[in-house]
Amino acid sequence: MADEVDDVLSRIGFDPATSVLTRRQATVLVLRERGLKQRTIAERLDTSRANVAGIEASARENVARARETVAFVDALEAPVRVPVAAETDLYDVPQQIYDACDEAGVKVNYTAPELMNAIGERAGEAVRGREVRESLLVGVTREGEVRVRHDGAIQEQEL
Repeated sequence: MADEVDDVLSRIGFDPATSVLTRRQATVLVLRERGLKQRTIAERLDTSRANVAGIEASARENVARARETVAFVDALEAPVRVPVAAETDLYDVPQQIYDACDEAGVKVNYTAPELMNAIGERAGEAVRGREVRESLLVGVTREGEVRVRHDGAIQEQEL
């Protein structure tokens, strides 16, 4: 099984020197993705189930933090950033984005319905139906791709 894990890590290009995960965390995630229970992983790694649970929790937290960092940098680097206040009607958002993109000379790659759908999908629970429930920051890259950050702490002002 160790060879199988090493093979998976090698094929996906895992490098503990550049990853936010330790090799042990990556190993546990690979085994969990393969459907193994924590108890089985603990037996194979000669440790306790509680230790495996802790390793997995730390790994998932590290992954979440890495994703949040990428989302932050994407939003920071986007030439167009549109703050969207909580309680905004999602139908009003595309025009705000189109206006900001026109002003910045950026072409957005979405029609209004596609844009609303993309924002709704990327915002998760922050958007329900037509209601924006939490403040959002919608960024548009130079290539016209849409990035969405949501967090109750996002200020409703231009960065």
